[in-house]
Amino acid sequence: MYAVLETGSKQYRVSAGDTLKIERLPIEAGKPVTFDRVLLVNADGKVMVGSPTVTGATVVADVVEHIRGDKVVTFKMKRRKGYHKTIGHRQELTVVKVTEIKA
Repeated sequence: MYAVLETGSKQYRVSAGDTLKIERLPIEAGKPVTFDRVLLVNADGKVMVGSPTVTGATVVADVVEHIRGDKVVTFKMKRRKGYHKTIGHRQELTVVKVTEIKA
């Protein structure tokens, strides 16, 4: 059984036991979180597709920890002008472990 859920304007295909890195959620580590925006559920070949979401379907997960992602470096340069600039960014992430899919 698997489901497609949406959080942080991104879609993830998950099944029970999966670990995800998603955008930061304002929930403490160790607490459960419920995702209501479930777009698709496949239960042993029976596919339920929502328009836009499947009614009554939820994905329950536990928040494992809050981390920061890898550093992404952007370098800007204009040739022959002496202009160069380096910018770095680290995304705030939440690691969640999916416990069950309720359809």
